[in-house]
Amino acid sequence: MLTVMQHLTLTTTRLHLRPVEQQDVPAHVRLWTDAEVRRHLGGPVDAEVVRAREQGCVGAPGLLSIVRRADGQVVGSVLAEAEARNGHTEISYQLLPEHWGYGYAREAVTAVVDWAAVALPGREIVAVTQETNTRSRRLLDAVGGILAERFVEFGEPQVLYRMPFRAS
Repeated sequence: MLTVMQHLTLTTTRLHLRPVEQQDVPAHVRLWTDAEVRRHLGGPVDAEVVRAREQGCVGAPGLLSIVRRADGQVVGSVLAEAEARNGHTEISYQLLPEHWGYGYAREAVTAVVDWAAVALPGREIVAVTQETNTRSRRLLDAVGGILAERFVEFGEPQVLYRMPFRAS
């Protein structure tokens, strides 16, 4: 499983999803520290945690930079964590605010969900977001996610979506 996740690279019409490379680290730091990106994720990450993540994000299994094919710019990240939530594969994603509204998150999430459904057979694929995160909830609805659970985690109401399998 680890090997599959470490070498994961996907290409879509507009995006290249690939393991984090050293030149991507500044974009990932922005994802961890931008107040708007982190609004529904517990707020900006503490500087000490950022330093630790900087050291460990390059090549981390399942963590992908979302890169525009047209110009090579990192627009966000997506993470596929096998066995993250009760043995299920959890998909999470973040985009830099200037790239919101262009469909990049939908394109990236769809690609990773479709990959996980084939590469990790028999594993349920889920995504979790805060109940108040309407943008993320609309995205999960749009890619066919089904609202399956409501619960409180980190002191905030959360929703869990079960993701569909779409045969290509």
